[in-house]
Parts: sequence; structure tokens; C-alpha cells
Amino acid sequence: MPIYKIINSSNKTTIYVWKIEESLDDLKDDLSLTEHSLTRLNGMKSELHQKGFLSVRKLLNYAGYQDFNLSYNTYGKPFLDDDKHISITHSFNFAAILISDREAGVDIEKNREKIVQIHHRFVNTEVDSLSNEDLVKQLTVIWGAKESMYKTYPYGGLSFHDHIGINPFLFADGRSTGRVIFDDWKKEYEINFEFFKEGFTLVYALEK
Repeated sequence: MPIYKIINSSNKTTIYVWKIEESLDDLKDDLSLTEHSLTRLNGMKSELHQKGFLSVRKLLNYAGYQDFNLSYNTYGKPFLDDDKHISITHSFNFAAILISDREAGVDIEKNREKIVQIHHRFVNTEVDSLSNEDLVKQLTVIWGAKESMYKTYPYGGLSFHDHIGINPFLFADGRSTGRVIFDDWKKEYEINFEFFKEGFTLVYALEK
């Protein structure tokens, strides 16, 4: 079943998650794409990326939208034409969209050991709360939270390390708080996360 999960969060926020199990042709079936999207799709060299792109459009349809309802600014931030906020993510065989009445972002990441090697690039004050147990999952939550908050910012120039922070969290709680402080953009966020049995982490951030 392609619809893997639907999460209804607070304040009219819904996350739709798709598990990609179809062929490329099956994903194309019944999809109406704009010329711009067709150009983007045909320019992708990886079939995995093509499947992620099409799965996002499937999710849009499931949520009551079409490809033509979606646009992007010059920094790649997506927008819907009804003023709802949208965020998009895909990783390997998972894709998700978030639709909300308030500024929000979503991220899916595969839990991989290599994140330990690069954590110094995005972990700042969070390093004080890290432990050796389940370090990969801890770092994946931090990365996903920062990526989710990053996606709410409509311009370029943000640094994961310098401008975005997440407070300590417990796996059992599945939530935390975070912030983005950059120039005039000073916002606090609610952070929610959960782990999929397939070895992926879903994180989403909602502006307070």
C-alpha cells in the first residue's frame, strides 16, 4: 500500500507519507504534470529521484491538489496557490508532504552511520546532550529537525551549525523545541519526530 501513514498534528497540520513500492510507469499513471515538472523529471538521471518526485505528486493528489497548484520561489521553497503552507521531502523509498495553516517543515532521513562522521558540520550546542547510545538516531533527529526548520525560511544563507538550534530531547517523548535566529528571522518551533521500523526517521517542525 503506497500510503504508508497519515499524521494529523495540531493546528490543522497534516503529514502524508508514501512508501515507494511501484514501478516508474505505475507512478506516472493518472498523473497530470506541468511542462516545467516534466522537464525536471526528464532531467533527473536517477530513477530513485524520479520516483521520489512522482510520489510527491501522488501525495499532492491524495491531499486534494494537482501539480499545477504547486510552485517554487527562486530559493526552491515550495508554495501552494491557496496560501496553505507546504513542505516536501523524500529519501530512498519514502516521500512525504506536510500541509499546514502555519509555517512548517518536514524531513525524512535514513538512519546511516556516516552521519557520525559529518556531525561537526551541523551540531553546535546540541553536542552537550549527546550520548554514545543510539548516536546515529540522535544525530538523525538533530539533522532532521534543523532541515525541517531550514525549510521554513524562504531565502538563502542559513547555516545549520550557526543559525539553527534544537533543545535536548528524549526518544520516548518524540518531541522537542527549536529555533532559527538569522538577521530579522527569529522564530521558535515545536519539533516532533518518530522512527519507522524500516530504519528511517521522520521529523517535522511547526512554528510556535
